Amino acid sequence: MSVGPVEYMIVAFPGNQFKGEIIPALQELVDNGTINVIDLAFVIKDGEGNMAALEAGDLDSDVGAAFAKLGGVNGGLLNQEDLEAAAEELEPNSSAALLVWEDVWATKLRDAILNAGGELLDLERLPGDVVQAAVDWAHENA
Repeated sequence: MSVGPVEYMIVAFPGNQFKGEIIPALQELVDNGTINVIDLAFVIKDGEGNMAALEAGDLDSDVGAAFAKLGGVNGGLLNQEDLEAAAEELEPNSSAALLVWEDVWATKLRDAILNAGGELLDLERLPGDVVQAAVDWAHENA
């Protein structure tokens, strides 16, 4: 099985407040074949700075079940070290979601590049705020 480009992100939630908009947005990407969730975990830091790591199944039944539908839960790429490193960056009374996904949409392009004898020399994600500032500047100076 060929795997496409894989990305990860860590999203912090000050005050340990998850909101419901995230799960349907992720589910839509999975259902459309845009991404494939490989791994998903959560870290929580209490008010005293103590850390706990959670799998989707450890969350309350509705939230845990919704995350489990995404697939890839407990994918094995995120380890205890990763979770502890993410938790160290959190302020007390905060939590974070760690998500690893495959960019399924990019596999066809990757295969075409390889079949054409191409080699990937560089690939980098540009920060959203940098791109937005450039777009805003271009519109103001057009």
